Amino acid sequence: MSHLIPDALIAEANAKAQNAHEDEYGALQRKLARAGQDIEAITAEVAAFAVAVPTWGVGTGGTRFARFPGPGEPRDIFDKLDDCAVVNQLARATPTCSPHFPWDKVSDYSELAQFARARGLSFDAVNSNTFQDQLGQTHSYKFGSLTHADAAVRAQAIAHNLECIEIGKKLGSKALTVWIGDGANFSGQSNLNRAFDLYLEASAQIYAGLPADWRLFLEHKLYEPAFYSTVISDWGSSLMAAQALGPKASCLVDLGHHAPNVNIEQIVSRLIRVGRLAGFHFNDSKYGDDDLDAGSIDPFRLFLVFNELVDAAARNAPGFNPAYMLDQSHNVTDPIESLMQSAMEVVRAYAQALLVDRAALGLAQAQNDALGAHRLLKAGFLTDVSPILAEARRRKRGALDPISLYRQSGYRAQKTRERPAVLGAVSGIV
Repeated sequence: MSHLIPDALIAEANAKAQNAHEDEYGALQRKLARAGQDIEAITAEVAAFAVAVPTWGVGTGGTRFARFPGPGEPRDIFDKLDDCAVVNQLARATPTCSPHFPWDKVSDYSELAQFARARGLSFDAVNSNTFQDQLGQTHSYKFGSLTHADAAVRAQAIAHNLECIEIGKKLGSKALTVWIGDGANFSGQSNLNRAFDLYLEASAQIYAGLPADWRLFLEHKLYEPAFYSTVISDWGSSLMAAQALGPKASCLVDLGHHAPNVNIEQIVSRLIRVGRLAGFHFNDSKYGDDDLDAGSIDPFRLFLVFNELVDAAARNAPGFNPAYMLDQSHNVTDPIESLMQSAMEVVRAYAQALLVDRAALGLAQAQNDALGAHRLLKAGFLTDVSPILAEARRRKRGALDPISLYRQSGYRAQKTRERPAVLGAVSGIV
């Protein structure tokens, strides 16, 4: 395996912090033991957890108004994989990456797969793009793709998704994520019922092209780029489509794609109940779909989502097999740092949810002890599990302090020298 940051540098930094880390881990171990909890079992669960990084996430994002390129940005998918490998090497929670086509197209996908394996990476779900016109494209998606009024445009969009499946097969992927920007900006612009029917008709053709062991992830989004109506705007529309298409179709939950104040953890619970939870795109949001770093605004909500996930795993909920991925737009930070921080926050929420006393919680709920039940959740959330996260990374040869180690390594400065500045717009918020 090719490591882009010297293992010796990680070992040296870890050695300097080892005594303090062992002291903190030991203190937490004693605290948890008093509550009858086994820190070693929790550390093992945390070490086994993984979340994918998006290949587009290692580039600098943007807004509808502007994009400001960052230093040392990746120029192609191979540069992206180098950056993804650094995220995984240090944080040890992101062994898979999710490519986006046609952004990540190459001439030889066996070479791409080999390049990824050499860096300790494999591929998660592949993503199609029918929300953006590409150079030389025959038909425009300005007025939609899978739901366009013109059958020729719909056929082009279907063909692209089928091509993504073929690429994914070469890369070892097992899922296709479909998000469309289709919708309307004016009332009367489209027939709302007809648009949904066209979506189902087109998606059925994509579904038919799935290999037997593949899954189709349907992603919804409340708004943007369509501001009056969006064809797949909420989890209800997504669920209706998944149920109409068949058992290989399920609903992807992006934490930023909901109306303000929506109870996302309840949506997660409902999708688990019907066996249609595809997984997550983790990010955070303050006002709208702004794709902020996971856990940066509302870490308690992230914890509550994981509370539902841990509960489902504990009771062996039928069909429960969620896929996890980060999906963020890094406009003012180093994307590698943001992805590492976000991965750690996702793992933190998982570890905190593992600490919840489920038997005591069930008893409090049965006795209508509202505050008692809430206190049991808060006990997990308020526990500083940082030593567990650090120990899990250390055991997998990662860094005790990934961001500090990354800054010490000089990787960004090196890549800034190697990679010319990226001019013009590339992928922004997705």
